[in-house]
Amino acid sequence: MKIIDAHLHFCMEIEEFSELADAAGHKNSGPHLQQIYNKLGIALGIVMGNRTVDPKEHIYPEFLRYCVGLDSTCLEGKLTSDEIDKLEENLKRPQCVGIKLYPGYTPVYVSDPGYEPVYELAKAYHKPVAVHMGETSTPGAYLKYSHPLSLDQAAADHPDVQFIMCHYGNPWLMDAAAVVSKNENVATDISGLLEGRVCLDQLFSEKAGYMDALRTWLGYLREYDDVMFGTDWPLVNLEEYISFISRLVPEKYHEKVFFENANRIYNLGL
Repeated sequence: MKIIDAHLHFCMEIEEFSELADAAGHKNSGPHLQQIYNKLGIALGIVMGNRTVDPKEHIYPEFLRYCVGLDSTCLEGKLTSDEIDKLEENLKRPQCVGIKLYPGYTPVYVSDPGYEPVYELAKAYHKPVAVHMGETSTPGAYLKYSHPLSLDQAAADHPDVQFIMCHYGNPWLMDAAAVVSKNENVATDISGLLEGRVCLDQLFSEKAGYMDALRTWLGYLREYDDVMFGTDWPLVNLEEYISFISRLVPEKYHEKVFFENANRIYNLGL
């Protein structure tokens, strides 16, 4: 089975990411990631940008594509004209397959008028907008901005823009399912639902209620057509995470979730 990792981070220079990789049984390096991808049959990964919008900061190995990120370093209200120009420079690149927004970490709702130039560019270049949704990794962020219901207005107001709800809005799974089901232009990735090393048998036993909820609300969606596998690397052990998602998603939908949906939604042409 071929796999696309529709959500990872690639920051070799950040110590925190190296610590996460170590805890997950990996090394925070490009060669190591490529080696593990080859071993596990992961054909391609999509980086969620953690840098500025300057295209010079988005150089990645051949086996990766990227979404240019707009975080609190450049969005506390409105983008400058220079930032809009640089955003468009990225979108002109074949390697750039979308835009990533970070509500919660950025104290701005995705329906804020400041995002209008972003959505216009996404529409013009036919590239998706991935949005962090759900719990944040830092206590200084604001969950009200990253609740999955906050994506509904932006999706309804911009029907020609493809949105991707990252992390399935975890832990607000019921609300996330409602937003994805209602809006044909919203898909989801199921990245970052674990952290570090895990014993899956023990996890499914001790967290049975949560696992049942995941299965229930993933199954609520239309034939899994809007669900994409992603890891949030270096947060998780890749082999264990593949096994984890394989247990949650019925086998007849594995090809869709692990490969076909991301290939179609991100227009990867694989």
